[in-house]
Amino acid sequence: MKANLNQLTRAVDAVAANPDIRLYLLHGPDEAGARDVAARLGRIMGPDAERVDLEPGMLKTNPGRLADEAASMSLFGTARYIRVAGAGEDCVEACTLLLSAERAGNPVVMIAPTVKGSSALVKLATASPRAMACVFYVPEAGEADKIAASIAREQGLRTTGGTAARIALAAGGDRAVMTRELEKIALYLDAAPERPREIDDATLDAIGADLGDSEISRAIDAAIDGGPDRLADELGRLRVAGVSPIPLLRQLARRLMTLAELRAEIDGGASVNAVIERVFFRERATTARALHIWSAPKISEAIDRVRRAERATMATANAGAVLADSAMVAVARMAARQRG
Repeated sequence: MKANLNQLTRAVDAVAANPDIRLYLLHGPDEAGARDVAARLGRIMGPDAERVDLEPGMLKTNPGRLADEAASMSLFGTARYIRVAGAGEDCVEACTLLLSAERAGNPVVMIAPTVKGSSALVKLATASPRAMACVFYVPEAGEADKIAASIAREQGLRTTGGTAARIALAAGGDRAVMTRELEKIALYLDAAPERPREIDDATLDAIGADLGDSEISRAIDAAIDGGPDRLADELGRLRVAGVSPIPLLRQLARRLMTLAELRAEIDGGASVNAVIERVFFRERATTARALHIWSAPKISEAIDRVRRAERATMATANAGAVLADSAMVAVARMAARQRG
């Protein structure tokens, strides 16, 4: 069946009471959001639950493995669930066997970031009462604010003023990062659903919940401006501060997309001075310089490179921050070459 995020999270939270749902298919480009829901399922299953990770390639060559694992008991007598990351159309046969099996018992959560709504895998899950399919899109700014406020409520926190927007911006719209930061805030304020606390700007300032916002901005400026040496210094500071690479890559991608829109207007006849007025004042100087450096094809190439790095960073068994740093340095070098 098809589900929205609220329906999906309610079903995940009640997984023990709803064993008829065998497959949770989380598809769409916001892999971070899908992984956050998969992690939520793990928490609901309990700290002693056994997680079985299966690779899509394994299911392609042995499609019956998924149904077998879903019907097997844990070696330790605890709860058990199966997770498949990076799923695609090669998992259709395995899911068909899972959904048609006589029994299952262990829920399967499948993360499929490249799968579209028109795919055979999504159609299979949508048509079955034993499956739930939910699409995940990278949230826009306003939607990300609402997500931050919703996650906060689950932790016993009430956002006030612009605090939800600050948290969402600092996390680059990444649900998993927002969840981790709000967990820290809840611990700091001793908050829980039964003893709610308010988040104000003073609290965020006190615990540094901006995730190094100014440092992130400096790193992005260095990348767009064509300063690889300066960027290397900024990336070093961010790594010491423990900043996640995902918000960094997402904010860089957003800056590049803004640059692409402005570049298109200028190529259509608008003046730099006219379009730059719509840019956030702290970014105007860097953006103005970038508009003199970057061509439209190179901006598109840079966006594609950053998006690929984001997907690779979120994949299992990856080099993490190394991939993100490499992509950012590559963007800085692209700018340096165009600047001459």
